[in-house]
Amino acid sequence: MSLYDEGHTVAGWTGTAIGTAGSVALGMGVCGWAPGFPLGIAVSVAALLVTWVLHLAGWGKPPGPRPRDQWALGARDRIVRGGHPGCLGCRLAGRRGPRTAGLPEPVTSTAAAPAATGTPAVSTADSSS
Repeated sequence: MSLYDEGHTVAGWTGTAIGTAGSVALGMGVCGWAPGFPLGIAVSVAALLVTWVLHLAGWGKPPGPRPRDQWALGARDRIVRGGHPGCLGCRLAGRRGPRTAGLPEPVTSTAAAPAATGTPAVSTADSSS
């Protein structure tokens, strides 16, 4: 077994199998089989859509490595409902996911910003009156 999670998922293997069939049909179109091009393109688009739908249903994986207990082929993704952070497929479906850990949180109050950075607060009121 590999030391890394290479994305061995139901969505990945299903998409690969359907995509391979689409590639074979496109190759046969290059060799002269007339329905090869339209059939190959249709099957390749179907592979993309089936993989995306399976990913959104929890049979795929988020970007990056997963915990080791989720490496099995039949393991469903536990956090897919809200979306995966940094996942294009989830963003296309309107799922944004939680904020990633390395990004700073937005500042909600202007008075809290100088105190958080360690600089003294500067009054913006006009003191000449």
